[in-house]
Amino acid sequence: MFDLTGRVAVVTGAGQNVGEGIARLLAQRGAAVAVNDLFAERAEGVAEGIAQEGGKALSAPFDVTDPEAVGTGMAHVAEQLGPVDILVNNAGVPPGMGVTPFREMDPGEWSKYVDLNLYGVLHCTRAVIEGMCERNWGRIVTVSSGAGQTGLNLGISLYGAGKGAAISFMRHFAMEVAGQGVTANTVALGLIDNHRDPTVTAAMARQVPVGRTGQAADIAPSVLFLVSEEASWITGQILGVNGGNLML
Repeated sequence: MFDLTGRVAVVTGAGQNVGEGIARLLAQRGAAVAVNDLFAERAEGVAEGIAQEGGKALSAPFDVTDPEAVGTGMAHVAEQLGPVDILVNNAGVPPGMGVTPFREMDPGEWSKYVDLNLYGVLHCTRAVIEGMCERNWGRIVTVSSGAGQTGLNLGISLYGAGKGAAISFMRHFAMEVAGQGVTANTVALGLIDNHRDPTVTAAMARQVPVGRTGQAADIAPSVLFLVSEEASWITGQILGVNGGNLML
């Protein structure tokens, strides 16, 4: 099950953490993976690691908020690996970059949450969708957040707005391409352990019903399922991967 042999996947923001875990698992299941990151050295490090494990990977550094860079980068991926079958929109602004109530936030700070969390998804999706529809097969998964589904009194309203917008886009977009063999789904994450401070991790874990924060290994299998042939009848859905933190 979940064999991706012969498929070409692009994972954005895959130079570390959750994105890296997704890229590695897709490669282990047979996909040729383009590892995208804003920072070339991170993308190269993950791609090299996948190659050392016997997988096929390409470093694909580009800024997902820049439509021209996305177009050039995706064309390079297709030239080196083949047409893109799978897109995982993982790149995004983490909530920890700005925990500030809306009333206290400078309007000049608004755009970064929308540019990366929404427009990054739009640019990458637009770059690959025509080819997927022409071939009658494609999988698009956007990694979002429970903050885009419910209100939280944490000072992350702009983060939630960007993530929520991406969720809504995926729902509507899924309906547009469902008849062309392309599925579009969202994985909404809960509290992920990206902190090196054990006291921060422990405090976060106390908020999660299962008693711990999420790891990359918890997220990657859900994405693998959604991009597989076995998930061909699932589209326009939101899969919550959150340790029971949000039940909808």
